[in-house]
Amino acid sequence: MGKIDSQPILTGNKWEEVRRGGDKAIKKWIDDQMVGKSCLVVLVGTRTAERRWVQYEIKRAWEERLGVVGVRIHGLKNLRGLTSNRGDNPFAGFTLKSTALSKIVTLHDPFGFDSKSVYADINDRLEDLVEEAISIRDQF
Repeated sequence: MGKIDSQPILTGNKWEEVRRGGDKAIKKWIDDQMVGKSCLVVLVGTRTAERRWVQYEIKRAWEERLGVVGVRIHGLKNLRGLTSNRGDNPFAGFTLKSTALSKIVTLHDPFGFDSKSVYADINDRLEDLVEEAISIRDQF
């Protein structure tokens, strides 16, 4: 999208290399990726909420005082040209002083009648969503 320019793309090969190092290596890699960042953007697909390392990222980002925002991507086509089902809210499993994180963190559900319009909505809104997430985090 070009909205988050300095974030490198993680290739499948690189992820496998990190994963082979075990849990400690994965945690270190995630922690290292957060250094110098101001916001975590969670791309929410069908199974994102149940992913162990996504949960770790959310927890660590909040602990490190990063803004946190989710963007639903079920309306985008995958490599096979198919869209997927809407996934659960990955922030629902966290609480902050008895308030569900899902009541604090924005989970953007892009508007669009097809993959192109969903993509355009994400592209148009992402910068504002990140700024809003940083502002929200500053309140807690």
